[in-house]
Amino acid sequence: MKSPVAVFLLVVASGLPCWSRERDGEINFLVLGDWGGKPESPYTTDTEREVADQMGTTAAEVGSLFTMALGDNFYDLGVKDASDPRFQNTFENVFTAKALQSRWYVVCGNHDHYGNASAEVAYTKMSQRWYMPEFYYTEVFSIPGTGANLQLVMIDTVLLAGLTHPVLRELPPSGPASLSRAEDQWQWIQETLASSTADWIIVAGHYPVWSIAEHGPTSILVEKLRPMLEKYNVSSYLCGHDHNLQHIRESSSPVDYFVVGAGHLTDPSTAHEKDIPPDSLKFHYGVFDISESHGGFATVGITNKIMTTTFYDAKGKWCIYYDDIFTNCLS
Repeated sequence: MKSPVAVFLLVVASGLPCWSRERDGEINFLVLGDWGGKPESPYTTDTEREVADQMGTTAAEVGSLFTMALGDNFYDLGVKDASDPRFQNTFENVFTAKALQSRWYVVCGNHDHYGNASAEVAYTKMSQRWYMPEFYYTEVFSIPGTGANLQLVMIDTVLLAGLTHPVLRELPPSGPASLSRAEDQWQWIQETLASSTADWIIVAGHYPVWSIAEHGPTSILVEKLRPMLEKYNVSSYLCGHDHNLQHIRESSSPVDYFVVGAGHLTDPSTAHEKDIPPDSLKFHYGVFDISESHGGFATVGITNKIMTTTFYDAKGKWCIYYDDIFTNCLS
């Protein structure tokens, strides 16, 4: 992997482009987590629909190639089987923009594992865009006209760390339900990263490695995944679980950690701000206002030389983070 030159932007605006450049020589895509509607009719929420609308606009503006969905795809108890109406009512009939009809690379979250998570794998064969061939998998993309490439490594952090308590949300994951399945995945992650020849590697799962919010860091991921990310020069780790937008980077690490868990709502919690490395928090956005819906997502743009990550909301305010300087930040 090349040493990354990264630019990180936060844009909170409807239809505000974050950059303008030729599509040749780059890949752009969207990232969304914790977007799973609600378990009763109409099986979606104002926030999810608002985020979906802005995603459609943004996907068209940046020429998005695909979307990454980082788990908690169906609140509260996942789906029953691959024919569950939730696939239509919470996904297919919500993200309807033409620019969102490309492939969605999906992983499961804890709420998906409360139900029949295998049905979300099976739905891959029933949808033209939903793609989760296994609980964990990888995909490589060529960056047009550059000779460089990007590798996505999609992992199931619930199989690695276990389920969180469905009611006592402050409790950490319980530990893997199957130690052998967890170990199989750990071995696969290590082998996949060790054998990668990609210029850029992005690892994505549901639980965070680092987070300052309600759930905070995931201890087994800090202990076992973080050293792999650093050893194999992973560019960034993308996750959800905490319902906000965060950017965390340790001063001694090449890895950028992004929490993109605001597809359903945003939460202002900073309960674990002392549980991440000192001075590693670069950005945090979480709002709670019962009179309004708030949500967010991200875009990533990659060339052979630079990766740009942008957070979006649809409330008309924006913030740019560039070279350790914040300008026009949200208030």
